[in-house]
Amino acid sequence: MSPDLFAVLDAHIIPVAAHNATTIDRAAAFPDATVAALREADLLGLVTPLAHGGRGLGVAEAAEVVARLARVCGSSAMVACMHYCGAAVIAAHGSAELNRAVAEGRVLATLAFSEAGSRSHFWAPVGSATRVENGIRLDAQKSWITSASHAHAIVWSSKPLAAEGASTLWWVPGGAAGLHVPTPFDGLGLRGNDSAPMRAEGVVIPEANRLGPDGGGFDVMMGVVLPIFNILIAACSIGLMEAALAGAATHVGSTRYAHLGSSLSELPTIRAYLAKARVQADMATCLWRDTITAVTTGRADAMLRVLQVKAAAGEAALEVTSTTMRVCGGAAFRKELGIERAFRDAQAASVMGPTSDVLYDFIGKAVCGLPLF
Repeated sequence: MSPDLFAVLDAHIIPVAAHNATTIDRAAAFPDATVAALREADLLGLVTPLAHGGRGLGVAEAAEVVARLARVCGSSAMVACMHYCGAAVIAAHGSAELNRAVAEGRVLATLAFSEAGSRSHFWAPVGSATRVENGIRLDAQKSWITSASHAHAIVWSSKPLAAEGASTLWWVPGGAAGLHVPTPFDGLGLRGNDSAPMRAEGVVIPEANRLGPDGGGFDVMMGVVLPIFNILIAACSIGLMEAALAGAATHVGSTRYAHLGSSLSELPTIRAYLAKARVQADMATCLWRDTITAVTTGRADAMLRVLQVKAAAGEAALEVTSTTMRVCGGAAFRKELGIERAFRDAQAASVMGPTSDVLYDFIGKAVCGLPLF
């Protein structure tokens, strides 16, 4: 990301996200102010092509935005993550009109892949698409959609209309007739990301809303979505680790034993725990940055890195945030330190499809020279 974008992000967006983070978490409120700040800075169009009025940047820049947001507000980071994933599909296969709307900040995008029937196997939707007199009818039970009640363009997967293949992708306007969000999100962590199940019951859209060829959804998922999705979810995990480590270091350095005249940081055990956590976070960050390099340069091992990075960063975040809870003791359970929020937010990455366990299976297949699917 260019220095001017870093400056805009740090001066105008991070402070907004940080200011609202506690309220967002307590009230499970959507980070509207963060989205508005991204819109005003023309960062919702970050990955939209220059030809459509966007910034024409890529996964490296989007990852930096998400990682920096995650240091102050996990919910804001996840909303941005899923927007950039949806915007990347729109950039590759959407109309000029839709891309311009994204570039101008009029559209917040998201993905709707996971379904109740196929769970974390997001590449195998069971929801249907049927040609009807006035367009395409969609029926499905989606499991989790970030920004479910707030997104304007939902990148939606279904079984193909008629072609061979596992899936077809569409864009569905948020609030379309027949879309239902049965219950609002009230979860352990990422409480403001409005991640909720969604039902489509007779949703009719124009056939022109198809993104890519009929039956070609799997190729788009693997070629466009999986790299940016895994890298940006890893960015969330990395930002949360940084937040937890910074909070823990501040706490142990400032908390003192009055009768001994020493701080918690003077205890070798405390330092050893934090040292190990720092090493874990740095290893995950190195893999994350190497994955970005592999993807952006077209390296032969890019897909292996993509499979590894979400699992590695997600699992590291579980351990690092758990360690920071441990070294800060009872104080970590108080909201004002922010460590328990990072701990709760960090739980999500490992169970978001493809889950860590699914990714480990894919990685093992790759190591053994077996086909992934």
